[in-house]
Amino acid sequence: MDGLMDNTLAILLSVFFGFVPMFFFAYLVYWTDRYEREPIFLLGGVFLWGAIVAAGAAFFVNTVLGLGIYTLTASEALTDLTTGTLVAPLVEESLKGFAVLIVFLVFRREFDSILDGIVYASITALGFAATENIYYIYNYGYIESGFSGLIWLVFVRVILVGWQHPFYTSFTGIGLAIARLRKSIWIKTIAPFAGFALALSTHAFHNLFAHFLKGIGGLAFSTLVDWSGWAVMFLFILWALYREQKWLSTHLREEVSLGTITAAQYQVSCSGFRQFLARLNALFSGRYHATHRFYLLTAELAFKKQQLATLGDESGNTQIIIKLRSDLAYLSTQALV
Repeated sequence: MDGLMDNTLAILLSVFFGFVPMFFFAYLVYWTDRYEREPIFLLGGVFLWGAIVAAGAAFFVNTVLGLGIYTLTASEALTDLTTGTLVAPLVEESLKGFAVLIVFLVFRREFDSILDGIVYASITALGFAATENIYYIYNYGYIESGFSGLIWLVFVRVILVGWQHPFYTSFTGIGLAIARLRKSIWIKTIAPFAGFALALSTHAFHNLFAHFLKGIGGLAFSTLVDWSGWAVMFLFILWALYREQKWLSTHLREEVSLGTITAAQYQVSCSGFRQFLARLNALFSGRYHATHRFYLLTAELAFKKQQLATLGDESGNTQIIIKLRSDLAYLSTQALV
């Protein structure tokens, strides 16, 4: 009876530590997208795709191909190396990347910037990581070493490598975003493949390190390499945010002279912190919905004007801009600053 209770508790803990930290990480990614946050239904959809479709299919395909490699080589070491560095990166990044590709193709209007590509890719990958974490924490933590092993695997999977899957798949999102925002047919063709290749190579590189570097020293070194990659991606995200802020300050300045928004609303629109304060104030005055939507639309207007300037009237940018101006004029008197 005690064994059954311990096993049940271990399963519950594995599910909790598999999903809850990834939900928190997903919120951090959502919060990072300061100016034009993506629709919750799309973010929820890609998270579930990662957690259910991508993780489930990857487990099946990786297992089948791993058995095939073992049948051909009769070598467990070679099977582990080949599966970890070749099969798993290709299978997993393809399955995760497919969700981002669907958003790119079907919900093109919501794919407006480099940061959008990172957001969709990261949240898909966090869903995948949540399910994978459950498997690792329970099987390689609890089953092999009891609750002490479970705690150790939680530390490794959440703290040490918790951002690895988002890091890999972000390159796929960046590649698709570059293709979305460029007019050159060559860039549109090459960028998605280049992004996917970087996702594969960084994933394979990490798995290769993990295979050969054993013990605490190996773990420390691979963690240093992993975190260095995260730091570079973080700096890239800061650059992407700065770029978006420049779009806002450039393209919304005209809207003040047109009377679409006021000068005070312009100042708030161009600052993530001021937008936060405006939304907080609106929350206590019963005008949150109008204020929140108003500042989302100011960002969308700036992004569509940027696309019109660089891509022309693809996807009906001119009509979208006219509609956005109309919506903003209606909400302007209700939005707080």
